[in-house]
Amino acid sequence: MNVSRNIPAARWAALIGLLPVLGLAAQPWTAGEAVATALRNHPDAALAQARVAAADAMIEQANAAWLPQLSVSGRYTQTNSPMMAFGSILNQRAFNFSLDFNHPGRIDNLNATGTVGYNLYSGGRATAGKKAAQAGARAAAEDLRAAQHQLATEAIKALLNLRKAREAVATLEAGVQAFAAAAENARLRFDAGQVLKADLLSLEVQLAQTREQLTLARHGAALAERAFLFVLGQPPTAGEAVELASHDPSLAAMQLAPTADSAVRPELASLRDRVAAAEKMVAVARSARRPTVNAFASYQYDQGWKLNRHADSWLAGVAIDLNVFDGGQTSGKIRQAEAELEQVQEMLRKAELGFALEAEQARLAHLSARERLEVSAQTVAQAEESAALSRARFEAGALLAADLIGVESRLLEARMRRTFAEADERIALAELHRALGRAPLAQP
Repeated sequence: MNVSRNIPAARWAALIGLLPVLGLAAQPWTAGEAVATALRNHPDAALAQARVAAADAMIEQANAAWLPQLSVSGRYTQTNSPMMAFGSILNQRAFNFSLDFNHPGRIDNLNATGTVGYNLYSGGRATAGKKAAQAGARAAAEDLRAAQHQLATEAIKALLNLRKAREAVATLEAGVQAFAAAAENARLRFDAGQVLKADLLSLEVQLAQTREQLTLARHGAALAERAFLFVLGQPPTAGEAVELASHDPSLAAMQLAPTADSAVRPELASLRDRVAAAEKMVAVARSARRPTVNAFASYQYDQGWKLNRHADSWLAGVAIDLNVFDGGQTSGKIRQAEAELEQVQEMLRKAELGFALEAEQARLAHLSARERLEVSAQTVAQAEESAALSRARFEAGALLAADLIGVESRLLEARMRRTFAEADERIALAELHRALGRAPLAQP
C-alpha cells in the first residue's frame, strides 16, 4: 500500500516545511562544521574571493597585449563643406572636372571601416605588465588563504567561547543548587537552635551573590551565541538556541605539526608576490623610454546617394612611436614605481620580523595553556574531595557556615578554571596553527 497517495499535496508541503525545524535546525555544531560554514558564508571570505576574481581579470587584460585588436565603425554624414565634401567625393570615386570645388553642393556619405592592429614591440611593457598581473593574482590567492585561516581560527574561538560561557552557566547553576541546599539545611538547624543567625544570613547572602553571578553568566552566554553566529555569517535565530555537539572529534583531532614554520604563512607569500609585481611595474614605467612598433591594416567602404556612387579602399602599414620629451612625466612615474617597490619591500621585512615574534608568542601561549590545563585538573580533584568532606562535617555540625562558603567557592572557582583551561588550550592551539601558516582544521 502506498501511503503517500493518501496524503494531500498541501499536507506534504507542510511536512517538508517542518524539516528544517525538526532536523537541520536542531543539528549540533562541531568545530569542523562551524569552520566550513564560516568559509562559505562570512563576508570576508566573499571579499577575498572577489579580489581573486579581480586579479584574474587583470591577467586577462594583460594577455590582450599579445592578441590583435579589431575594431569596426560606421557613420553616415551630409555636408556642404568644400573640404569634407571633396573627401567624400574622392572616396566614392565620383570626381570629375565639372565639379565646382568652392560650391560642391550637399554631399552625403555612408562610411563603414574595419581596422586590425597588432603590437610588434612595446619596449617590454606588455611582458612586464603580464608578469605583474600574474604576481598580483598569486598574491590575491595567498590573501584568500590567509583570510580562510583567520576565519577558521575565529570560528573555533567563537565556538569555544560559547562553550566556555555555557559551561560557566552550568557551573554557577550547580553552585546555586549547592548553596541553596546548604542554606535550607542551615535554616532547619537555626529553627532547631543549632546554628547562629549570622551563619544563616552568610549562606543566604552567598546564595544571592551566586545567583547574581549566574544572571551575568547567562547574559554573557547569550552574547557569545550572537558572536558565534556572526562569525558563521548567519543571522541570529529567533527563539532558538544554538546547540553544540557534546563530543567534537574535529577539536580532539587538532594536532601540532612539529616541522611547521612561520615562514610558510600566506601573508608572507602574498607580500613576496607583491614585491615581484612592484618590480615589474618599475619595468613598465621604464618601458615608456623605448619605442613602440605597431602594425595596422584597415578596409573601408563609402556609399553616396546624392552622386549615386560607391567604392572601397584599404590601408596597411607599420607605425613607430618614440617619446623624445614629455616634460619629466616618465621620470616621475619611474621614481614613483621605485618608491612603491621600496615600500612593499619594507612591508615584507617588517612582516617577517613580526610573524616570527607572533609565532613564538603563540608557541609560549599554547605551552602555558597546556600547563594550566594540567594544573586545573588536579585542582578540581582536590576541591571536589575537600567539598565532599566539608559538606558532611557541616551537616554534622562540625563546620561553620563561613568555612563551608569558602570551600564551595573554591570548588566553583576550580571548576570554572578547568572549563576555561580546556577551551583556552584548544584556542591557543588554533592560534598557533594560524601563526605558523597552517589551517587550524584540515579541510575536506
